[in-house]
Amino acid sequence: MTDATQIQWSSAACTDVGLVRRINEDACLDRPERGLWAVADGMGGHALGDVASRMVVDALDAIPAPDSLATFMADARDRLLAVNQQLREEAAARGAHIIGSTVVVLVAWDDQCGYLWAGDSRIYLYRDARLRRLTRDHSQIEELVSSGSISPEDAAFYPARNLITRAVGAAETLDIDADTIVVEDGDIFLLCSDGLSNEVSEQDMCSVLPAGDCRYAAQALIDMALQQGGRDNISVVLVRAEDLSSIEQTVLNPTL
Repeated sequence: MTDATQIQWSSAACTDVGLVRRINEDACLDRPERGLWAVADGMGGHALGDVASRMVVDALDAIPAPDSLATFMADARDRLLAVNQQLREEAAARGAHIIGSTVVVLVAWDDQCGYLWAGDSRIYLYRDARLRRLTRDHSQIEELVSSGSISPEDAAFYPARNLITRAVGAAETLDIDADTIVVEDGDIFLLCSDGLSNEVSEQDMCSVLPAGDCRYAAQALIDMALQQGGRDNISVVLVRAEDLSSIEQTVLNPTL
């Protein structure tokens, strides 16, 4: 990052129980002032999924102020590993098979972002009027599509399409994938649970994301998922990057 670059973050989080489930087992984290956002989608039944997703976002919310992107990401990973063990212990104490949660985390430092995930909650990047998925689902259906065993078109009708292969609390050892990206002016990051991605096409997502207000766009995405049936809990976090230095450069010459 150059000395002149100043990224300002704006964001909004929206979640909805949907039209079928009685309990919302999703949880969101929206901390633009700290450069920290997350979506967690709990599982376990009998409201235990709600416990899991809340434990995940609470642990992430307690990350101390970092001194670099690497530190930020390492702290997030450590928190998730600790919650993984706590959820295993909680499941044993309650006599439950699994109390777990997917997670997707976005952290910002200067003009860079890092992201970490486990499960099928996703991060998309909207840049230059194009939407790109940054994460790869940890799911059986993703593995089958990647191997060529089934086509992406057939994946929508696969009976076990919701079977995930990784989640916080699901196994003694948690593997967390992570990556980084350099931020550009106008970037929009979309974090979501599968309640959105299973109901709303990427084309329809693109029709909403250019809206200037994160809150409006996030709620519009929720409404789209509800209109498509709302069969699961739906959670959306939208994060917009604005390069203040580029704005200043367009107005600081009073002689023009």
